[in-house]
Amino acid sequence: MTMETNASGQAGARSGGVRVRIPTPLRSATDGVSEVAIDSPNVAGVIAQLEQRYPGMRGRLRDEAGELRRFVNLYVNGEDVRFLNGLETDLTPGDELSIVPAVAGGR
Repeated sequence: MTMETNASGQAGARSGGVRVRIPTPLRSATDGVSEVAIDSPNVAGVIAQLEQRYPGMRGRLRDEAGELRRFVNLYVNGEDVRFLNGLETDLTPGDELSIVPAVAGGR
């Protein structure tokens, strides 16, 4: 069972999976869904399920080699996965995975 919340805050069924927060720039690929719950033992599995459920996500988080794109940051419970075990970072039900696109700018 999964939980999804769309842009208007309407939620579907809940499960004990990992809570995945979708940032606004990627919501066009998820039909406006801002949050989903996915059962997966690691970050790579969450991304694979996101890409399967929302084909528009394919290529936005990982490059052709399957590695995390430089401009995408993933945080598990506030910790950057690059400083954990990368895409193989273990997940447990109740964890929160946040997708945060890098922001460039300045002078």
